[in-house]
Amino acid sequence: MKKKGLLLACSGGMDSMVLAHLLLENGYNFSIAHCNYKLRAMDSDRDEEFVAAWATKNKITAFFKTFDLSHETGSVQLKARELRYDWFQKLATTKGFDHILTAHHLDDDLETFLINLSRGTGLEGLRGIPRKNQDIIRPLLTFSKDEILEFAKANGITWREDLSNKDVKYLRNEIRHEIIPKLKELNATFLSNFQQTQEYLDYSSQLLGNYKEELKVGLFTETDGEIHIPISELDKLNPLKGYLHLLFRDFGFTQWEDLTHLLTVQSGKEVRSRTHRMIKDRDYLILAPIAKSEEKVFLLTEDENHIKEPLQLTMDVVDVIGAFSPNVIYVDKEKLNYPLKLRKWKIGDYFYPLGMEGRKKLSKFFKDEKYTTLQKESQWLLCSGDKIVWVLGKRLDDRFKVTGVTKEILKFTWVS
Repeated sequence: MKKKGLLLACSGGMDSMVLAHLLLENGYNFSIAHCNYKLRAMDSDRDEEFVAAWATKNKITAFFKTFDLSHETGSVQLKARELRYDWFQKLATTKGFDHILTAHHLDDDLETFLINLSRGTGLEGLRGIPRKNQDIIRPLLTFSKDEILEFAKANGITWREDLSNKDVKYLRNEIRHEIIPKLKELNATFLSNFQQTQEYLDYSSQLLGNYKEELKVGLFTETDGEIHIPISELDKLNPLKGYLHLLFRDFGFTQWEDLTHLLTVQSGKEVRSRTHRMIKDRDYLILAPIAKSEEKVFLLTEDENHIKEPLQLTMDVVDVIGAFSPNVIYVDKEKLNYPLKLRKWKIGDYFYPLGMEGRKKLSKFFKDEKYTTLQKESQWLLCSGDKIVWVLGKRLDDRFKVTGVTKEILKFTWVS
């Protein structure tokens, strides 16, 4: 790690100053990043000045960022955490740092464990703070607060005290100052026992993770960005909710009752997390990311002969009809009203399928074609006014077909 560029999150408190001292004394190539939230008036500015002075004295590159949290209506601590880690990641990306270091220690880990336990959590929450999380490393996590304090005093390390850390209106501080001291009084080896427990939880988590990957190989089939899971195989798992938690927690799901119920409801029903959708489709559950962009209508003018967005489509005037295919149609150009529209399906849509008598609702057409819910949502339609000309890749509308009186033939080719 000596040869790599490291970014140290440095508040100016004892823990981060001890880590800064260790990095400096051992010749690591590192810079520091300090956040000023302006929450403690002049004290916040003095923290920044202290870190800046230390960096200048030791010829260490330092980055500083001020955040305004005065209008924050939710948890200020959670927002501050989100802002600083976003900034750290941006610095790491733009400045080329290999790792981000934080000075979390064993007591911090215990506090996180108890907070998660009090709110309700699974195995991952009980594991507390990870020693390494992607490019974030926490070198002091195996050391207690007392050990770090002893080292700081022995080496003459100076630091700034954050008085807000004593304010027990914050849950973490209440746990730190009132609950953990009591636990240590009850058992002098409580902290080391907790550390051993964390090690066992890590082993259990790794074993469970390996098993989860084996399960996914047998259950998950990926098709065009969707994951299909056979309901008949899920029904064999016991306890079902435990398996659902194991398989789908990483996709942001927490509604285990709803997911369990999804196995027995009618097709088309779904459950959403912040990032994914789980859809019941006949004998399968389909897992897919939630689309980030809203559906749009794309217009095609008469003078265009090729488009690339939202899909690749060419329009050529030809003299004769060639071979039809799912991606090629021929229409009577005079029957078209420009601009043409490319859009997705909506409830109530209907068309007159070529080769069939009468009109047909697209919902019925999709059902006959055994479309999944996601396939319906991704189906593009070429429209002339309110009329569907082509269900792309599937069927031409009979009203626009070439006849014996057609004067101009327009060929559409979809490069799918």
